[in-house]
Amino acid sequence: MKKVQQIAEFGQKLMALGDVENILELISSEAKRLINAQRCSIFIVDKEDQLLWTKLSDGVGRIVVSLDAGIVGDTYKKAKPQLVNAPYDDARFLPHIDQKSGYVTKNIITVPVFNSKREVMGIIELLNKLKYDFDADDLETLTFFANYVSGSLELVLMSEK
Repeated sequence: MKKVQQIAEFGQKLMALGDVENILELISSEAKRLINAQRCSIFIVDKEDQLLWTKLSDGVGRIVVSLDAGIVGDTYKKAKPQLVNAPYDDARFLPHIDQKSGYVTKNIITVPVFNSKREVMGIIELLNKLKYDFDADDLETLTFFANYVSGSLELVLMSEK
């Protein structure tokens, strides 16, 4: 119940913000705090150009991949969360992003963020849980969190267009 209360308090902060960068930054930091992860990327779906892209991504700058690339692409296609605790053994993993940044990904959890039409509009990706591997509890918490922030994210993305 404590995590639900944390998310509710977070919602009050979220609604006080207006622009997409501030909202994405707040969503990212809260997701990392809730799940105890080192890094968070929030991928936005661009159906027109067939891309997933980030406005901010911890330590890497902007990331752009095709809609069907990597674990985030699989999350988009299947519209289902992914839990990968050995990414270098997973054929979907994109190691060139680690090579470019110098970061070593140890584990990954992704959840889709749905818009009001139940279409995937984004994906929250967390990397490197601070202790242990990601588990079913993390998946449940992050899925709840993604559902909670979806309305706010949809509103700011619509206002940006």
